[in-house]
Amino acid sequence: MTLGVRLVAPLIILLLFIPIDLVKAEVITLTPETFSDKVKEKDTAWFVKFCVPWCKHCKKLGNLWEELGKAMEGDAEIEIGEVDCGTSRSVCTKVEIHSYPTFKLFYNGEEVTKYQGKRDVESLRAFVVEETEKAAEKAQLEDKEL
Repeated sequence: MTLGVRLVAPLIILLLFIPIDLVKAEVITLTPETFSDKVKEKDTAWFVKFCVPWCKHCKKLGNLWEELGKAMEGDAEIEIGEVDCGTSRSVCTKVEIHSYPTFKLFYNGEEVTKYQGKRDVESLRAFVVEETEKAAEKAQLEDKEL
């Protein structure tokens, strides 16, 4: 057995025993340094949750946002993000967050809409897919006009 195989084999075996639930979902934490650049990505929708750690309504969401992140992993045009308004107050002020949690959809750097529906993965997913399609169509029409 070569040295490389002896070193890699135990790692592979160890990884097999990590529960799937412990693998971090595709939810990207946005900060004052990253927020503007990320939401301005061309032809990309960002569905962002704005919360603070002490908010009882935010806590009540539990793993909902991570579950949405997992549900959206295969969609290259939609990103799931979150902003901690306690540590990233400037971002929350800029996009006019006045209550928690707040869910907003951005497309090509523009705020598209605010989500106010049911708080379950299926409803959130259906909303973000539908609104992203509308925003993409609108952006294509605007590009043709130029």
